[in-house]
Amino acid sequence: MYKLDLLKKLAFTSLVTASLITGANAKSAEQKYVIATASTGGTFYPVGVGIATIASLKLAKKEKMTFSAITSAGSSENVDMLNKGEANFGILQGLFGSMAWQGKEKYEGNAQKNLRSISMLWQNVEQFTIKSDFAKTGNIMDLKNLYGERFSISGRSSGSRVSAETIMSALDIDFNKMNIQYLGYTPSSTALQDGKVQGMNTPSGPPTSAVTNAFASIGAKNVRVLDFNAKNLEAINNTYPVWTPFTIKAGTYPGQEKDINTIAQPNLLVVTKDTPEKTVYLLTKSIYENLPFLNTVHKATKAMSLEKAIAGLPMPLHPGAARYYEEQGIKIPANLK
Repeated sequence: MYKLDLLKKLAFTSLVTASLITGANAKSAEQKYVIATASTGGTFYPVGVGIATIASLKLAKKEKMTFSAITSAGSSENVDMLNKGEANFGILQGLFGSMAWQGKEKYEGNAQKNLRSISMLWQNVEQFTIKSDFAKTGNIMDLKNLYGERFSISGRSSGSRVSAETIMSALDIDFNKMNIQYLGYTPSSTALQDGKVQGMNTPSGPPTSAVTNAFASIGAKNVRVLDFNAKNLEAINNTYPVWTPFTIKAGTYPGQEKDINTIAQPNLLVVTKDTPEKTVYLLTKSIYENLPFLNTVHKATKAMSLEKAIAGLPMPLHPGAARYYEEQGIKIPANLK
């Protein structure tokens, strides 16, 4: 049902975009903006489509601005696309955004100081899903039972891969002992269902379609999303303190009878510093004045609110976003200016 609803929304988006372009706004003065997301099986893409749709509906006629969301390999590729001018906006994991801004890991000596925050969006919930045969305890440490087995860690250039490697390294889980596969969310789920991998990493806002499809196809008794305990969380946050406990309530996935006690990090919408202030201001305004619409696109957006918009941002706000928040009475701390 979720996949059908999503397809309907995407079809609706295409019709809206087509009508906008072929109508009064198909002029040289029209400004077209691209939002880089991730693979279709996660949360980045449908939320990105929702943001692009509502922004185009609100801004195309009066402001001659249209927005479109595109798929990508995730956070890492989104940063690259922003730098190359192939995208104007991007959705990033909080961990990856922090690494990029600070110049750590793959950005060592190359801090991405051109990036600016627009808003914290929703929490990116860690979902390590494996076949029940390997889930001896149900805890994240069961990943060690996959040594020698095929495991999809997500796309090679994705933030999901980076977060998984960061988490496993902090817990002394040697992912190099697994037969690592670099698949997007939907291909990962298909491979899990077909027995071509024994586990997958799909951090996202639940319900995540890749996990939903695996539960529905394989059966809840034959697949398990692994739990994290307080000791696990402490070890992980000793490296990058961006995660907090998160409970995936029973019934979120087909046949899921018990809560899943995992962890989550924030996601954020970013832009380059040279993007016009007016554009970012109007996009931010469109998002927060139309949250009920985004809530119909994906349940993860129900966690979004104006009060949480600047919480935990790893880099300064774009002036356009800051102006909107200040108009709404939100005090911007010095580190975000």
